[in-house]
Amino acid sequence: MSRPLTVRPHLPYEEVERRFRAEDDATVRIHWQIIKLAMEGRPSRFLVEATGFGRDWVFVILKRYNDLGPDGLRDRRSDNGARPMLDGEAQYALGEALQGEPPGGGLWTGPKVAAWMSDRLGRPVHPQRGWDYLKRLGFSLKVPRPRHAKADEANQEEFKKGASPPPSSGSNERTPTRVWSSGRKTKPASG
Repeated sequence: MSRPLTVRPHLPYEEVERRFRAEDDATVRIHWQIIKLAMEGRPSRFLVEATGFGRDWVFVILKRYNDLGPDGLRDRRSDNGARPMLDGEAQYALGEALQGEPPGGGLWTGPKVAAWMSDRLGRPVHPQRGWDYLKRLGFSLKVPRPRHAKADEANQEEFKKGASPPPSSGSNERTPTRVWSSGRKTKPASG
């Protein structure tokens, strides 16, 4: 039998239940549900089944509540990322730069944007971050369609206009076909 879960009495059970029922954020609501069920004396296995969280995560939520009280139950996903590499002013400057030609000519690519960012920030920037900022600012990959070196432009234009193929020789003769066999001939099976 498992030992009972420990919940510090930061709030009375009635207040925990009221906050559980009143919470609009689904993630925080489940956190309150864990505290409520633990205060009712339910085993950890029941909390895992009721919430769909893993056992370890249930214990993390309980520890946060015990250490920090109700503030420990908030959804922490909104503040778990790093600051953007480019602030609003730098993003605007990048958008302006993207309107012109990149250094070295051609089209703007992830590595070219990363080089621009590297000059601006004074530190190396991975080419993937350049591509991320291209996409973030609404740009997409623009690569010309490949063309064969010996392509006949006039022929292609005729084809696009729906020109019919050249007429055939008019011969309806059947094209001779080869009969292939492997191995020697055998007699048909008798039934």
